[in-house]
Amino acid sequence: MSADEKRILVTGGLGFIGSFLVDALVKKGHRVRIYDNLEPQVHTSGEIPDYVNPEAEVVQGDIRDYDTLLKAMDGIEVVFHEAAMVGMGQSQYQIKKYVDVNTGGTANLLDIIVNHKREEIQKMVVAASQSSYGEGAYLCKDHGLQRPGLRDDDQLAEGHWELFCPVCGGPLEAVGISEKAERICYAIYAHTKTDQEEMVLNIGKAYDIPAVALRYFNVYGPRQSLSNPYTGVAAIFMSRIKNENPPVIYEDGEQSRDFVSVHDIVQANLLAMEKGEANYESFNVGSGERVSIRQVAETLEKVYGQEQLGVEITGRYRSGDTRHCFPTIEKIQTRLGYKPSVTFLQGMEELVVWSDGQEAVDQFEKARSELESRGLA
Repeated sequence: MSADEKRILVTGGLGFIGSFLVDALVKKGHRVRIYDNLEPQVHTSGEIPDYVNPEAEVVQGDIRDYDTLLKAMDGIEVVFHEAAMVGMGQSQYQIKKYVDVNTGGTANLLDIIVNHKREEIQKMVVAASQSSYGEGAYLCKDHGLQRPGLRDDDQLAEGHWELFCPVCGGPLEAVGISEKAERICYAIYAHTKTDQEEMVLNIGKAYDIPAVALRYFNVYGPRQSLSNPYTGVAAIFMSRIKNENPPVIYEDGEQSRDFVSVHDIVQANLLAMEKGEANYESFNVGSGERVSIRQVAETLEKVYGQEQLGVEITGRYRSGDTRHCFPTIEKIQTRLGYKPSVTFLQGMEELVVWSDGQEAVDQFEKARSELESRGLA
């Protein structure tokens, strides 16, 4: 084993992001162990995916299973904690599962590190989330930077989608949100992702174990489940298009986000591991491009050659949805040398090429009916 080679555990390493991270770590010469439970909602076949890196060791186990996780930590020096239940809307009714997996699973991991592996672990990197911010940041021409919070149901019912200054009631301009902004969680998922971040950083500081939190924005790319209706919007739209159904968009489609390629997420993780400047810090990870939800749907249709499907703009809304949320990425660029390498169009083209031949069960209507039955949409 060379001096630069690390023994690394990637929780959730069979998933969308985790598997690409595993590939990159193996390519760099590290010894990688994957810990993953093959969550049925993501891995519908129940089998280890064929894209798994053959040079990585696979341990099948649940992050909630303390004893199995303890065994998987044997000899590990670096931990990338990617395992989590994902989905804002679903977290509002599968509350116990989200808390048990995300918060409880992270507690298991940290308890093992502190009480069994404290002298061995050299670094922890946790996948945090932009959802922790809630609604984004805005600028009022008279009153400066504002965080107006969620829009109320009365406003949304009238189709007034944009936010207004809480001081003067005037119009607001959406601006990038920085790591210094207050985090205001509007869903159980967001609370649990905040828990993961704060717990890892807390234990890292308490025991002098270098720890880093990466706040992912809207990640997309190959290997994302096209049959999971609670995954990212790009994959949901892709599933609709492949089944010759128009993408369905709430509100007017002009709500905006930052869509970041999985390849740039991997870049950020490698930098977080390798650079001491990352220690004990949180970083936004995005592309630096602001994109509307309508633009995502229309771009995918155009690249896939299905423009005739059109886009269904419902004019309806979902409880807890935010209007605009996109990051400033100066911190990770300046401190770690992060450089987004995949443009939005390049990433959409890659997603479409990969999706050809992939199974895509369109379960959007099922997911929508579940939300509606609970008064969440």
